[in-house]
Amino acid sequence: MKIVHGVILILFFFSFEEATAKMYTGSTPAGVVVRTFLGISLKDSIDFIRWQLTLNNSSYTLDCNYGIGKPNTNGFIDGGKKIKLSGSIHKQEYYYVLQNGNKVLKIASINSNLLHFLDANSSMIVGNGGWSYTLNNMSPSPDATVNFSFTRSAFKDSMVLEGRSPCGVPGIIPEGKLCYKLKWYIIFYTVDAANNSGIYKVYGTPWREQRGRTGKWQLISTNDGHSIFKLNKDDGSALLNLLQLDNNVFLFTDATGNLLVGDQDFSYTLNRFF
Repeated sequence: MKIVHGVILILFFFSFEEATAKMYTGSTPAGVVVRTFLGISLKDSIDFIRWQLTLNNSSYTLDCNYGIGKPNTNGFIDGGKKIKLSGSIHKQEYYYVLQNGNKVLKIASINSNLLHFLDANSSMIVGNGGWSYTLNNMSPSPDATVNFSFTRSAFKDSMVLEGRSPCGVPGIIPEGKLCYKLKWYIIFYTVDAANNSGIYKVYGTPWREQRGRTGKWQLISTNDGHSIFKLNKDDGSALLNLLQLDNNVFLFTDATGNLLVGDQDFSYTLNRFF
């Protein structure tokens, strides 16, 4: 009877671990912080790293694929190289610390759907025009929550954001039109010292033939104190909504404030260029 009871407890434990496991995916640049944790030489030529991260209550498993991107595909030349890791997690409020021997990797939980890698100073790592440092829940549900507060600092004359996203930004790609990714390059010009409004110029995939689009933007404060840059159409309705996560990282939202969730190739994150 004791043996049966023990077996039931073990099965319950593993079932509970499975039920609480969350899986995240995404592709990131190959910066120093993530290379060091993964044990990838800083001398290796790498375009990007693709992640699949499973978080349990006290442990993680991680599968990474990295290398030089194969032209006109979402894969790597010769399949790239692979890394598989597992280890313990230390969680403190909305932060995870992954352990790999004597190396650690800090990750912020933005909400139930999004994670973002942090540097040694616990600042969000800034991506580039190709990829961000955001990972995406593989089984997301709508979530407008943002777990972090942020005090904005003004920009003097202009601010530039860049990146690539999936094609699901609301209202941008007509239904039924083929689309693999969207490229973004957005310039905000301010007309007041508080940076509450101004003019935008947005360049990228949807406006390639028109050589960009210009309009007015305004800053919207949410009920929980976050800032959304609303890029307006000519009629005043929203073309794009970008939530400012910190000085250098911005996230696309839908019209109701839900943060958009990306896939294994791209996230709905834009990075400040300058």
